[in-house]
Amino acid sequence: QVQLVESGGGLVQAGGSLRLSCATSGRTFSDYAMGWFRQAPGKEREFVAAISWSGSITYYADSVKGRFAISRDNTKNTVYLQMNSLKPEDTAVYYCAAPNGRRAVVAANEIEYWGQGTQVTVSS
Repeated sequence: QVQLVESGGGLVQAGGSLRLSCATSGRTFSDYAMGWFRQAPGKEREFVAAISWSGSITYYADSVKGRFAISRDNTKNTVYLQMNSLKPEDTAVYYCAAPNGRRAVVAANEIEYWGQGTQVTVSS
């Protein structure tokens, strides 16, 4: 059974930073791309960042480009999302996500496995 477990969410002031982690199990981690999505109350789940199986290719939503950085450590079966210069509009539940393949994807309907989510709240 594939398991994705997020951690690192919390409350932070605008301009601050957080690092989210997603620990995975149940399959060969390095065989799959990974990503992060987020969902605010009353809004659709939206793409944040994605990384290929090797870590050599990354994609970012325009809203976070230059502020967030996705990375992965295949020796630890873990993907990270470093979030800097946080804004109140970044407030959402952040979900770790895995498609069924090595190529990074940006569409929620192409995700096969989801974590339970971790809350990020940015205060002004």
